[in-house]
Amino acid sequence: MTRRPFEQLPLAFGHDPATGREDLLVSDRLSAAIAIVDHWPDWPSPVVIIAGPVGSGKSHLASIWRERAGAETIHPVAGSDAADIAARKPVLFEDADRQGFDDTALFHVINSVRQHGTALLITSRLWPMSWPVTLPDLRSRLKAATVVEIGEPDDELLTQVLIKLFADRQLFVDERLVAYIVARMERSLEAAQTIVERLDHLALARGTRLTRALAAEVLAELGNPHLSD
Repeated sequence: MTRRPFEQLPLAFGHDPATGREDLLVSDRLSAAIAIVDHWPDWPSPVVIIAGPVGSGKSHLASIWRERAGAETIHPVAGSDAADIAARKPVLFEDADRQGFDDTALFHVINSVRQHGTALLITSRLWPMSWPVTLPDLRSRLKAATVVEIGEPDDELLTQVLIKLFADRQLFVDERLVAYIVARMERSLEAAQTIVERLDHLALARGTRLTRALAAEVLAELGNPHLSD
């Protein structure tokens, strides 16, 4: 992307997203996943899988559960000590479909969890039946897991998410501007993150406030076709 001559590169000031339970945005699409986290340790099965698209809130929920359960993050690959850790404490395996795993190693983790009464939370973009599992015993174990799906966000949730993302960056915007963005953006939380990041960057670079014109520019950059007033 070509930088306009009057734009200056702003300093990369850090911003800390709020990721506590009180910061979680509740909506119908998240209710089942939130319930499973809130009901720990009274889970219907020792293995729970939360499946949902990128930016859907899986990492936020996983972070809440990891702190609540005192869990340790693992990556079940050949030669890892994941099964030994699972024998001692709850364990978390994030982004299973993207990170990949060894069938036998994950099978041993699940067996360790079942044998020692601990727990395993897995997050993924895909349902476990879509994972490239070749070990029949592991596929059987995954079928016995509790799977919770997070659906695509609606307007209400997108509005809440945008407000939260702006607030995480110490930006407080007019509700009409948020409504303008929601009506024209791609229906995903990943898109919301990208839009807020780009708006923050442009506003800092140009020394201006957040406006509808700036939002329209960012939406156009992202290829959004719904830009009519």
